[in-house]
Amino acid sequence: MSLADALPVIDNRTFDDIVAEAQTRIPNYTPEWTDFNPGDAGFALVELFAWMTELLIYRLNQVPELNYIKFLELIGIELEPAQPATAVLCFPVQANFALPTVAVPSGTQVAADPNDGGPPVVFQATASITALAMQLNSVQTFDGYAYTDLTADNAQIGTGFQPFGPLAAAGSALLLGFGPSSTSGALQPIPPGTNISLVFWPNSSGASPAPTACASATAVYPSATVTWQYWNGVSWQPLKVAKDETLALTRYGFVILKSPATGQLAADELGFATDMPRFWLRAYLTQSSYETPPSLLAIRANAVTATATQNVNGEVLGGSDGSANQTFTLTSTPVIDGSLVLQIDEGEGFVTWTEVEDFFGYGPNDQVYVLDPTSGVVTFGDGTNGQIPVANVSSAQTNIVAQTYQFGGGARSNVSAGMISTLMTSIPGIDSSNVSNPVAADGGTDEETVDAAKLRAPEVLNSQDRAVTCGDFELLARQAGPVARAKALPLFNPNFPGVEVPGSVTVIIVPNAASPTPRPSPGLLQTVCAYLDQRRLITTELYVMAPTYVPVAVAVAVLAATGADIAQVQQDVETAITTFLDPLVGGSDGQGWPFGGTIYYSDLFRTALVSDVQRVESLSITLNGTTAAPCADVPIPTGNLLTVSDVNVTVDSNSGAS
Repeated sequence: MSLADALPVIDNRTFDDIVAEAQTRIPNYTPEWTDFNPGDAGFALVELFAWMTELLIYRLNQVPELNYIKFLELIGIELEPAQPATAVLCFPVQANFALPTVAVPSGTQVAADPNDGGPPVVFQATASITALAMQLNSVQTFDGYAYTDLTADNAQIGTGFQPFGPLAAAGSALLLGFGPSSTSGALQPIPPGTNISLVFWPNSSGASPAPTACASATAVYPSATVTWQYWNGVSWQPLKVAKDETLALTRYGFVILKSPATGQLAADELGFATDMPRFWLRAYLTQSSYETPPSLLAIRANAVTATATQNVNGEVLGGSDGSANQTFTLTSTPVIDGSLVLQIDEGEGFVTWTEVEDFFGYGPNDQVYVLDPTSGVVTFGDGTNGQIPVANVSSAQTNIVAQTYQFGGGARSNVSAGMISTLMTSIPGIDSSNVSNPVAADGGTDEETVDAAKLRAPEVLNSQDRAVTCGDFELLARQAGPVARAKALPLFNPNFPGVEVPGSVTVIIVPNAASPTPRPSPGLLQTVCAYLDQRRLITTELYVMAPTYVPVAVAVAVLAATGADIAQVQQDVETAITTFLDPLVGGSDGQGWPFGGTIYYSDLFRTALVSDVQRVESLSITLNGTTAAPCADVPIPTGNLLTVSDVNVTVDSNSGAS
């Protein structure tokens, strides 16, 4: 494809189009002018101006994408940089390791292969942890009367479990037992003052997280009081909590516990765990007023957050030759925003220069540079706008150095559960064959395209970073995090469904996740809440919630063309219908199925007419278990989306069909 073909067409009118348009306007402005022949002097002027206008349109259509980017920057619109995915990594200790703990340093790298033909994606730990030699191999709940063994439910991440039982009454407790990997293994004591890192995932696999109220996103109060304790062989004793992000086990987060400095955790057999002595910790409900008993997907120990980034230190970019507008390229991309520390030695030692968006407003003595994070190109000024780096004779090729920066990220870093498993650096005592991410990584995005920025620009200019209209709420919600779609419902309060509540606005968000039913995590709900809360009107009662998905099944019978591959036709029809109803890429415009959008029979009928399909013989739609009447449109509830439960395609082949 040539450059001319790749450029956007701003105005596609030709000379003939302009002349015809001018001719239609003549009777409105000069009705006495009736001679439109080419020989008429007045009409000759029309053709002359049309020719000149066509030349201007041609030149305008040659405006490159870089100009678009600069035009967008002039109105405060910048391309969103690529973002790295975040995951949780677990570091199990080798069986029968001699020491009770293993230090896992910050920056520990573990790689994943996305199986897309590209290089491995490297994740690195964002903090250091102390990994326990004892494994979390027993999970029980105590409801005040009896124990229930949850170990198998916790080991196999699936339907989830209730850590405090179905009632979650005061006096209930979640017990965590730490012991060797086998009954023959040595029992290693947990040293005093050891940080015990636990991560909790709420169960959102069949249900969406509860709507999050945004009246005050910084003041969040738990619905219960959880006290952490340890077993000393005689009784339960209080345990120091260094950090608890779980809001009484109702949302995703880490709990960092510190083993007692005095006294000792005693190994014992409790409840159903009678196969071996274990060290026991428990979360005890001293007060409970849960609206809904909490449900967890999994609990893991020796856990730490990791991001899909890598560090580069001391990379020599080259040497300045004293010319204007010099460029140098970093070897690793995309560069994480704000991570580059660039230093230049102009003869008096290395000095840190400042990254800026562009050179506008900077003088000849300002030590600034511009970075393109996607390509890694570093550009310096021309001596008028931005200083030119001085050439250094003593280090002619090495006086410009990237002292440190981070790179990585993109949508391909959203790898599935269990794929982050290759430990890049050996850590004595860590079982490298079992290091992994229990759940999928998320949050990774590619750099925003220019086309996407063009679509975003009018909304940004209208909203002016404040949420007043529904469009404002939807735009700002998409800016707050990895949100693919948002829908604002005015006068809707999730606590009073079916009742119009003045002043209430509920924003439904769909995350950018590869799933047939993408649901936001509680953390993303709170992130969007905090972002919108700063920009809403003080009189607005705001909620952010996950979408509700209504199951839809489609049964369709088609007639295939002569000689068509029946299996391929069946697959193509199924794919076309599934894609058309998809919450992220469905709908007539390919931007996702509309919230509460009616399923029009004619649209679905037309979708089934893929290549090699001569006609659709029958089509039925079943929504939430109810089959619609033949040829009838099917409305879905306001604000809801669809999830395709089944597409049953029957293909007939009529060799005599024409």
